[in-house]
Amino acid sequence: MSYEDRIRVERSNMSKSFARLADFLLDSYVEAAFMTASELAYNLDLDAATVVRFSQFLGYEGFPKLQREIRMRVKNDLLIRPGEAEKPDTAAGVASNAMREVLLAMDRTRISLDTQSLEKLVEQLGLARRINVVPEGPAQPTAYSLVLFLEQGGFPIYIARAGIADLARTVNIATDHDLLLAMEVEGQSPYIARAMEEAQRRNIPTAAIVGSASLASARFADTVLAAQAHPSVGVGIVSIEAIVYALAQVMRWRFADRFAGTEQEISNLSDFIQLPFE
Repeated sequence: MSYEDRIRVERSNMSKSFARLADFLLDSYVEAAFMTASELAYNLDLDAATVVRFSQFLGYEGFPKLQREIRMRVKNDLLIRPGEAEKPDTAAGVASNAMREVLLAMDRTRISLDTQSLEKLVEQLGLARRINVVPEGPAQPTAYSLVLFLEQGGFPIYIARAGIADLARTVNIATDHDLLLAMEVEGQSPYIARAMEEAQRRNIPTAAIVGSASLASARFADTVLAAQAHPSVGVGIVSIEAIVYALAQVMRWRFADRFAGTEQEISNLSDFIQLPFE
């Protein structure tokens, strides 16, 4: 059983100190491979003896034995796996090619991203009384990501229900103080573009985050953030997710005062909610 498997098996039985160590070894094993027990303890604000006890808790004689296995994982990542990835008719080769596709799409989207439109959308989001996000099916997860980001800053953002009648209701109650934001990857839902067209006719501000600039909803948006077109829906989803992430970071920079302290407050509240009743 690998050190990762041992951690996952025992994770629920760990103390807070052990859990902190476990998470670091899972998430940052490359760094851990080159740290002494003392350096690892210092990095996590723990005692060096805790690192030794943790290693023994997992069934190792001490940290050197655990670290040896971690170093083998790093060696495999750097030397063995890259060689396997060069063989196209293997799982490793197919996965490697897929990652290259995504990286290329990310780079093209980064280069072509219209930063003036990005700044304009940031201002629209900041001024909107209500932000109504209208996503097609493949863009639903990205829409939830945007809601998660902006809710932390207290922005009034909502995802419109998927039904046509619900979308019509969203447009009908919207005003020129709101924002209708379409999110599409491949244009599966033509009625979204119709809703955007009607919103423009009613002078409701509109915007679109799309997988390609040619999608119909982009034609009826005051502001458009578009990824580079790609034949794969999966790559398109990743591309608009990257745009949303970039947008969220600019929002956090532009409205830093609205986001200040929010993550800590959520963490504190989470701890409180988990407390048992006396």
